[in-house]
Amino acid sequence: MTDGGFETGSLTGRSGDGLELVQRASEGTPAEYANAESTPAERTDATAGSSSTGATLQRTPSVVIGIPAYNEANSIASVVKSASEFGDRVIVVDDGSRDETALVASEAGASVIQHEYNRGYGAALKTLFQAADQQGARHLVILDADNQHDPADVPRLVAAQRENDTEIVIGSRFGDGASTNAPPYRRAGLFVVNALTNMSIGAFRPSKRISDTQSGFRAYNRRAIVGLAEDAAIGSHMNASTDILYHAHQRGYDIDEIGIDVRYDVENASSYDPFSHGYNLVNNISTTVQNAHPLLSLGLPGLVSLLFGVSGTYWLVADYLATGSLSFLLTTLSALFWFGGFFACIAAVILHAMRVANRR
Repeated sequence: MTDGGFETGSLTGRSGDGLELVQRASEGTPAEYANAESTPAERTDATAGSSSTGATLQRTPSVVIGIPAYNEANSIASVVKSASEFGDRVIVVDDGSRDETALVASEAGASVIQHEYNRGYGAALKTLFQAADQQGARHLVILDADNQHDPADVPRLVAAQRENDTEIVIGSRFGDGASTNAPPYRRAGLFVVNALTNMSIGAFRPSKRISDTQSGFRAYNRRAIVGLAEDAAIGSHMNASTDILYHAHQRGYDIDEIGIDVRYDVENASSYDPFSHGYNLVNNISTTVQNAHPLLSLGLPGLVSLLFGVSGTYWLVADYLATGSLSFLLTTLSALFWFGGFFACIAAVILHAMRVANRR
């Protein structure tokens, strides 16, 4: 049968938010490391939602490789075919592409989930977490669709995850043995974002620090897959990479890093504006810190601002008594410190009260 122009096989169904799932009949031959943990499955949630096809998945996948894609018709086939050698199943989320990404990915052997419109990188990740959860995957490895990542690194991430029982393993551009030809401006921006992200999650010790907080090449174990599939706080855009780290920090996940090779000289490499992307990340980090630690992030600066306001008022009064006139600059600065500090303290108290109420 066909659905929207795509061949369907063992599984066809619909999930929430207008998603269309196209599961091809061909399973492919999984790599040896994936075979080691694959087990028979009676019926997963995904198959239960597609009873009209009369088909069931024969195996619970050990390693699912997920690829979020947007207008990647030129590169997706080679990525899917290469990734298929290292996992039980490859799932491509076509995030509302205007080209033939979904068709090319399906013909290359991937299961394809289509968003009806472009919802953002984070939304594609959430769809992958939900699909992997429904299929009972033990490991979900996310990689990019533009050939910047080498799928041959997938077994290394999964092996490290199994050896250390780690919830998340990050393929790092800056870890031991890593290699990347990232432009200097991108390296500089990542340095700032990495530092801010580590500070926001309290990773001050070198042993806890994450060298590449924005890497899109990550492996998630079963616990992380289930948790992230259910977490509505994961953003729909590029800040999702940071949101996932906050999720991991709040739930006490262990995170490892493996050095990988990442190329920036590929055709159709990431086209995101690094400056707007960096601004959005920093803004997201600031907002998250304010919500997570309002007394520290807003209350303390607010108190400092009030102290400056008090000091400015004292000097203003002393200057008026001595000269009989008011300094416009000192009056303005004192008022700004007073009002800024007052509203920051009020906001800190309100956010803290909301956090306490939500915990109950």
